[in-house]
Amino acid sequence: MSKATEFEQLIQKYALQNAVKHNGRAEVGPVIGKILAERSDLKSKAKEITQRAAKIVKEVNTLSLSEQKNLLKEKWPELLFEEKVKPEERVLPPLPNVKKYKEIVTRFSPNPDCVLHIGNARAIILSYDYARMYKGKFYLRFEDTDPKTKKPVPEFYESIREDLSWLECKWNFEFRQSERLPIYYEYTKKLLQNNHAYVCTCNREKFKKLIMAGKPCPCRNLPPEEQLARWEKMLDGTYFEGKAVVRVKTDLSHPNPAVRDWPALRIIDTKRYPHPIVGSKYRVWPLYNLACGLDDHLMGVTHIIRGKEHLTNEVRQRYMYKYFNWSYPETIHYGRLKVTGAVLSKSKIKLGVDEGFFAGYDDPRLATFKALRRRGIVPQAIRKMIIEIGPKTTDTIISWENLYAHNRKILDPSSNRYFFVSTPIKLIVEKVYKPYKTTILLHPDYKRRGSRSFTVKPVNNTAAFHVSSNDIKLFKKGKIIRLMELFNVKINKVEKQKVKATFYSEPYSEAKKIGAPLIHWIPVGEGVKAEVIMPNTSIVKGIAEDDCKKLREGTIIQFERFGFVRINQQKERLIAYYAHI
Repeated sequence: MSKATEFEQLIQKYALQNAVKHNGRAEVGPVIGKILAERSDLKSKAKEITQRAAKIVKEVNTLSLSEQKNLLKEKWPELLFEEKVKPEERVLPPLPNVKKYKEIVTRFSPNPDCVLHIGNARAIILSYDYARMYKGKFYLRFEDTDPKTKKPVPEFYESIREDLSWLECKWNFEFRQSERLPIYYEYTKKLLQNNHAYVCTCNREKFKKLIMAGKPCPCRNLPPEEQLARWEKMLDGTYFEGKAVVRVKTDLSHPNPAVRDWPALRIIDTKRYPHPIVGSKYRVWPLYNLACGLDDHLMGVTHIIRGKEHLTNEVRQRYMYKYFNWSYPETIHYGRLKVTGAVLSKSKIKLGVDEGFFAGYDDPRLATFKALRRRGIVPQAIRKMIIEIGPKTTDTIISWENLYAHNRKILDPSSNRYFFVSTPIKLIVEKVYKPYKTTILLHPDYKRRGSRSFTVKPVNNTAAFHVSSNDIKLFKKGKIIRLMELFNVKINKVEKQKVKATFYSEPYSEAKKIGAPLIHWIPVGEGVKAEVIMPNTSIVKGIAEDDCKKLREGTIIQFERFGFVRINQQKERLIAYYAHI
């Protein structure tokens, strides 16, 4: 064996290993890393290695996953065994101070003013999984106390429930804060009576100037009797919207002005802005820190798991807890999670849908759970990604590929394979002297799932196939091409919409020996019209094999050499949504 051949064998070895590891798609970078780890003496030839590796990786990627596995098993079986060793499953770090509590209670508290998206996954999954870890309880609490600026929408309550169920995060009990206003009023009255809060009627600009200077407003030191009288005026309608607000007393010299005498309740004209659950029954509504702070204690929440943007809210709420002589729950504040290229702003998502820029909340361009579900992203993949990130305090930026990698590992063993020829052109093969019938497994690793069959019947010794125009770059005069699981052909002529070839041979071993590219195909006259909607909403049209007619809506499959898709519709034509390669 020549030196050059040994070198190519080394590249092929690690290209096949990387391809098998990543569902049939090898990447040049990791292959080069493996080569240099084994042969440090080759570092001086990095440029040459990169060029040769790019070519061999491209060739390896033309093989089907089953062919890659067979070749790896044949030449380097020890590497195939190595890939089957499962990495240690990531687990969450323990919660702090669990022994202090009889039962661990966590909660997820969304505002039902929009649908949920991937950015909400961390709060949901961490809160649920920690409760499950300690055999505790997980609550769903709708924080719906703003019928004006962040108005709750009835359909979003149910949408949130559906998303949590899909994520397999079953809640033990559900609360809606809009139905708990008498409770908030009761505790507000206690704060006022005990001189820990006051009703402020100052205009906003005046109050801001005073608070920035660390000075009290004229309302702050009025006696409790006057505060309670003002409170009644808030409730009975004497004060109009914007004319009075309840503030919780804090340290006016606190270094963070946002902590100083924070607002707890305000008036909303619910005749103009009725609440979808309670209508116009109430006109005084709690703000976040009062309602959330009270509920976490009253519901027995032991561990609050939320983003670090709430650190200031904890400081505010601790004043109220001190006034009631309560212990503040344990808190875990994780860093911000950003998904590259994903729109995670609820206002932008809602505006985009309302103005018709997005077709709906399941538009594939969105990162909503509805959109991910429609595309074939499974909840187990989202959970694995979140557990891998964990509750760390540093900000995290992830790409879609992080999620796709987890999804791919889950879908690969469960998804059957089918042929889909995108933007088809015709391949005319002459000198086909007999009919061919080939049977292909639905999944190369699971024979019991069954197979599908194709019959090629030549007419006047000529067979016609649909092949993808994306493969036209492989068709060069005189080149040998392997039709997957069928036979080998020799290219004679390449036209824009048609390729002419002649039958060359049957054995796959011959194609493998000369490194012939493998392409998928569908006989002309067979198949079903199909459209695949891509993540950017572009549509790839083509022909799917006949067996796809049997697929049910919602089934996730893999189109060979194309990617994973979820079947959306099966009527006049097959419509599927693309997940990823």
